[in-house]
Amino acid sequence: MKTKTNKKHKSSVFSTLFGTPEVLRELYYAIEGVDIPVDAIIDINTLSDVLYMQQINDLSFTIDDKIVVLIEHQSTINNNIPVRLLMYIARVYESILDREKLYKKTQLKIPTPEFIVLYNGDEPYPDHRELRLSSAFENIKELKHLTNNEFPLELIVQVYNINHGQNPEIFSKSKTLTNYSILIAKIKEYRKNFPLDKAIKAAVKYCIENDILKQFLKKHSAEVINMLTDDITIEELADIRFNEGRDIGHEEGHEEGREEGLKEGRKEGREEGRDIGHEEVIELFDQGFSIEEIKQRLRLNKNRSNAGGN
Repeated sequence: MKTKTNKKHKSSVFSTLFGTPEVLRELYYAIEGVDIPVDAIIDINTLSDVLYMQQINDLSFTIDDKIVVLIEHQSTINNNIPVRLLMYIARVYESILDREKLYKKTQLKIPTPEFIVLYNGDEPYPDHRELRLSSAFENIKELKHLTNNEFPLELIVQVYNINHGQNPEIFSKSKTLTNYSILIAKIKEYRKNFPLDKAIKAAVKYCIENDILKQFLKKHSAEVINMLTDDITIEELADIRFNEGRDIGHEEGHEEGREEGLKEGRKEGREEGRDIGHEEVIELFDQGFSIEEIKQRLRLNKNRSNAGGN
């Protein structure tokens, strides 16, 4: 079976675990209830962090060039995801379509998009929720009349709660998703009594001993621990930024987010061998860049510096 995989994509446990055609078939069936035909061609086209420093999706793939599926994994509730997915799908289309055909008279058929978000954060969330791009649009009733309240552009995202115990019907169809949710649930459980790194190691150990993602975790054990630590830290910092003011007031929340971002940026700078100034990190943070995006910029700058010095 033909498969194309983007090897440059920044790995996470989620994208690594689900980033194969076999597991994607299982996951798609669990969510959509549709079996992908055995002879269908699955092309994985997840965006590269090298080309798209500020816009990186978790998973995207086409099914027989007829459907393009974008799947995002979130552990914080982010209502801006329809806007982000709009940017992602434009870049995915840009990468998979023949540009020359866009300028010919014959209509170019493009894969129908599907947008899925899998949520496993701590905040209460329903089993399923639908998010729409149009909810982000400015109110234009005074300037323009909309026929049947239809917008010229719409994007609909299906959000599913994949915390352990939620959406039993979906989990009954995917052993991989069930086991992944158990791994994350165990990390949350152990974090009540242990620091993050020890909680992750304990959860990985528990899963291996109980035949939960056993082969995957044994093969990628060190990588998984590093990726989980990085992912969870980034999500926690993002939670401070996007939920600023929820418990401590807007300005205090913002300052706390800035300080956490500064610490993380300085840490990354030390690891990359360059001195990161206070103003540089704060400026990026205040411009809306996530901690992950700031870290990626630092890595890119280091690579450029190294290339220039050779």
